[in-house]
Amino acid sequence: MKQLPLLTRSVTQVTPKHIAEQKLASGTPLKIYFGVDPTGSRLHLGHSVPLRKLQQFVEAGHHVTFLIGSFTAMIGDPTGKDEQRTMLDFAQIEQNFATYKEQASLIVDFSKVTIVYNHDWLSKLTFADVVQLASNFTVQQMLERDMFAKRFESGKPIYLHEFFYPLMQGYDSVALDVDGEIGGNDQYFNMLAGRTLQQSYNNKEKFVLTTPLILGTDGRKMSKSYNNCVYITETANEMYGQILSCKDDVIVEYFIHCTDVPEEEIQEMETAMKNGANPKDYKMRLARTIVGMYHSEEAALAAEQAFESTFKNKEVPKDIVKTNILGGETLIDALVRSKICNSKSDARRIIEQGGVKHNETVITDVKSQAAPGVYKIGKRHFIELL
Repeated sequence: MKQLPLLTRSVTQVTPKHIAEQKLASGTPLKIYFGVDPTGSRLHLGHSVPLRKLQQFVEAGHHVTFLIGSFTAMIGDPTGKDEQRTMLDFAQIEQNFATYKEQASLIVDFSKVTIVYNHDWLSKLTFADVVQLASNFTVQQMLERDMFAKRFESGKPIYLHEFFYPLMQGYDSVALDVDGEIGGNDQYFNMLAGRTLQQSYNNKEKFVLTTPLILGTDGRKMSKSYNNCVYITETANEMYGQILSCKDDVIVEYFIHCTDVPEEEIQEMETAMKNGANPKDYKMRLARTIVGMYHSEEAALAAEQAFESTFKNKEVPKDIVKTNILGGETLIDALVRSKICNSKSDARRIIEQGGVKHNETVITDVKSQAAPGVYKIGKRHFIELL
């Protein structure tokens, strides 16, 4: 069986580590699973970290299961939330997973992975079964979770069904009878619930392996809410520019968690930067590497050339979006219609912050009419109105 740094690289913690080491040392293929509640539509580099770890287990010859939280997503994971999470219906979950799988296929070889839906077993539990599940945990254990503790202290409601979430995710381990589970470190509590239930129901030891949450382009946790993501299905040019816009602090982190560059080389780059080497050179290599992974090496080089000509030489990109102005259209309307901005409020905010230039002149009036010429929006977006 092929050996990979399964328990080290891009791993926050393994609990209990000696169990994981014993199971791997046995040489017997392990039953490993990774579960997702497909609540969103686009995957970013943060999502890629546990997916890359899952693929490592695939390549090492283990029996890997990809679990779709078709039942748990209908309740909503309270992890990281200071208020109740929106419940989804099965049709929404199915629609989300269709795009999720297509994107995740850029990382995971699904031909070697078993896909399951947890409504197949969770929907069949009786009320007596749920009571039995709940008997394995205390209210005090639940209130130890950070998001519940914060809500309790601030007087915000904690709904009883939210306590069921870790029980249900934990029962997935029982139904699948797994040896190990992979997940982001924000899932640690839920994964440990599965360890408890696996011991109780199947008298079997299960280890949990957590992967880190990476930072986004602005130095905060990568999240759609912060608009700081590098999406894995982004165009080559946009992906390259997004990575170049990241803070220098994330260069090493991204190399470790988002690429296959050998750790020895990464250590050499880190040492060189500490000794005064220009971080931009390594950030450019990082951008080329990641764009090459999700597009091609040729696309990565073309994106680098386009970036250099556009931002270093201040040239207008050759593939600039061009669109005709509609009669009486405001600039805000044009930016939204052309999908440069997601909403009118987004366009208004960028203009107010001085982030829009028309033929190199900064636009500050949110009531401006759309005018012919080249507009630069933010650091990387261009549009030509005709």
